[in-house]
Amino acid sequence: MHWLAIRFSTLALVTLGAIITVALAAMDSAWWLWAAIPLLALFCLGIYDLVQTRHAIRRNYPILGNLRFLFEAIRPEIRQYFLEDDTQAAPFSRAQRSIVYQRAKKEIDKRPFGTQKDVYDDRYEWINHSLAPAHVADSDFRITVGGPDCTQPYSLSAFNISAMSFGALSANAVLALNEGARLGNFAHDTGEGGISSHHRKPGGALIWNIGSGYFGCRDEQGHFSPEAFVRNACTPQVKMIEIKLSQGAKPGHGGILPGAKVTAEIAAARGVAIGQDCNSPAGHSAFDSPIGLMRFVARLRELSEGKPVGFKMCVGHPWEWFAIVKAMLETGITPDFIVVDGAEGGTGAAPVEFVDHVGTPLREALRLVHNTLVGVNLRDRIRIGASGKIITAFDMARAMAMGADWCNAARGFMFAVGCIQAQACHTDKCPTGVTTQDPLRQRALVVPDKARRVANFHDNTLHALAELLGAAGLTHPGELRPHHIARRISPSEVRLLSSLFPELAPGELLEGKFRHQVFEVNWAMARADSFQPARDITASIARESRPPEPVPA
Repeated sequence: MHWLAIRFSTLALVTLGAIITVALAAMDSAWWLWAAIPLLALFCLGIYDLVQTRHAIRRNYPILGNLRFLFEAIRPEIRQYFLEDDTQAAPFSRAQRSIVYQRAKKEIDKRPFGTQKDVYDDRYEWINHSLAPAHVADSDFRITVGGPDCTQPYSLSAFNISAMSFGALSANAVLALNEGARLGNFAHDTGEGGISSHHRKPGGALIWNIGSGYFGCRDEQGHFSPEAFVRNACTPQVKMIEIKLSQGAKPGHGGILPGAKVTAEIAAARGVAIGQDCNSPAGHSAFDSPIGLMRFVARLRELSEGKPVGFKMCVGHPWEWFAIVKAMLETGITPDFIVVDGAEGGTGAAPVEFVDHVGTPLREALRLVHNTLVGVNLRDRIRIGASGKIITAFDMARAMAMGADWCNAARGFMFAVGCIQAQACHTDKCPTGVTTQDPLRQRALVVPDKARRVANFHDNTLHALAELLGAAGLTHPGELRPHHIARRISPSEVRLLSSLFPELAPGELLEGKFRHQVFEVNWAMARADSFQPARDITASIARESRPPEPVPA
């Protein structure tokens, strides 16, 4: 009986208090109702806790058990504001968020008293400086995107807004991002949700992202529509067209936007009926093979009157990527650019297993894509973009050293427009109005102020990159190579990225030289006419991984 008294003591005390205060209110003064009403409410809650069947803890500990759910609800805020370490990235550290806020607001972004990082940690990285530093006069680094088949090449900034759709972001967030892109003369990727009126109104440069739902260029059955594509692609504001094969947040996963969430604005952007479910299949219907993908690239380039066309992907099976490269070689068709999205990317919401365990992280994926193109003598024709948790100038320098020509950021620019990493993106209850369709919540996001911050973050990050380059004795990010970045891999060993991620020689794969196992195992399995491997995967891996036979004496 002792345990029973403890479990129900709170309910007993509330019941006793309610009886006493109600009696006093009736016999003495109505002022006692200020205490009686809350106690009666708690009494009713306690009775409901006893009879409800969903939560065992509330049945066993009426009233008191509700504290568990209260503390769980405010745990992220408590952790972020009181317990979080400044350098612990989960997914972004306080230090990472702070540098964005400071640069967006043009506040002091310097740090006193030395680094907060453990420079002897196994994952610590740095850029080697030069005793003959260079002076970089202009930090507006630009890259010309457009191969030999492109008649409208685009001069792209080295730092741009990564793919985020209207619908995932609020109208005010999209307006602020695009106006910021216009002010800073850089590009804004639309995300696969189509080109909305909020993308068009400010007039900032757009990279039109086309996913498997073909939003903005689809027919009534959800298939690709050339006529609808031309109407959007040929507008002057669209500078590049990006086919989304997969994304870092949830590679290999489609999605459905329920019809209840398809407002008039979203329907207009996506080319669907109001209230109609928006289906984004896991795969494309416009092509079903690597050769088909290359022909689709060529078709979009022709329909868009020669604008740069490329694709975005999170690397999965290596042989599928090699199959795409073999299709380039067989057809003679090459994309103008490839955006490599690391598995650490992500803005909205995705299944936990996909967020944590699907897709190749950015560094390994970027190096594989770069090396493959070098190995088949196509690197000079194709530009490479990188996205995936890029926040600082050092993040950019590292990605560019690994083979990227430019970098995209999604969450970094979300921070610039006011995101506080509340991680409520999927609930429609974003506290700062960035990822909600609630008009009252997004009203808090003042577009002119946040647009200026977006431009500031872009400009100040590139300025920081220029300072890094100058310290290393370089004048342009295109000069960065893996040997410029060092990584500690143990307490007593430091390696350059060039030794951890070796460079292929031009044409090496065409000559049949496979110095690295990923090429040795997967290149022969790739076929230009199919994404399926050409031979048994297990047997191939076993054969190539077998230790060499001993040489007879």
